[in-house]
Amino acid sequence: MTTQETPRGPDAVAGLVLAAGGGRRLGGRPKALLTHRGRPLVEHAVAVLRAAGCTRVHVVLGAAADAVRERARLEGCVLVDNPDWAQGMGGSLRAGLDSLAGTGARAALVSLVDQPGIGPEAVARVRAAYRDETSLASAAYDGVRGHPVLFGAAHWAGIAATATGDQGARAYLKAHAARITLVECGDVARAYDIDTEADLGHLE
Repeated sequence: MTTQETPRGPDAVAGLVLAAGGGRRLGGRPKALLTHRGRPLVEHAVAVLRAAGCTRVHVVLGAAADAVRERARLEGCVLVDNPDWAQGMGGSLRAGLDSLAGTGARAALVSLVDQPGIGPEAVARVRAAYRDETSLASAAYDGVRGHPVLFGAAHWAGIAATATGDQGARAYLKAHAARITLVECGDVARAYDIDTEADLGHLE
């Protein structure tokens, strides 16, 4: 990936979709390929980031990565393989942030593929909290921190150093709680996850 001039305006914030999960509690059905509104769920996640203003979108793939590439329309996205996807979200987050190095992006807006109830309006609110590479912001639902989360580039190394297993950035965010800008989104989004068979009812 070639180094580019540090972008200004919309290119400063890159979208990052974590879509590597194997859906263990869904009988081993990769979450990226679950059907939502007639198309793979990963397409929906990408479309939401783009509608919220992210012109650069990276997608971290893991389980059934080849099938996702075949079935999902992800033109214009940078697809990032996480061969250690089974070890948890932490590895996917590290792979995604690493893929943004050298692109000129000054922040990553991180979303999860299995939260289709979070639409462009909520994501755009969190994106609007970006100020510079030291920014740290998160959606909140009735005051409780959730996704998406915005990580300024100054935080990427620290997050990568602490992102292990299924914890993702949890430890880093806990240690830097006082610096997080919480952006209330409970009025425009529903922050459910598609984790179990019962959750599949949320898909359309």
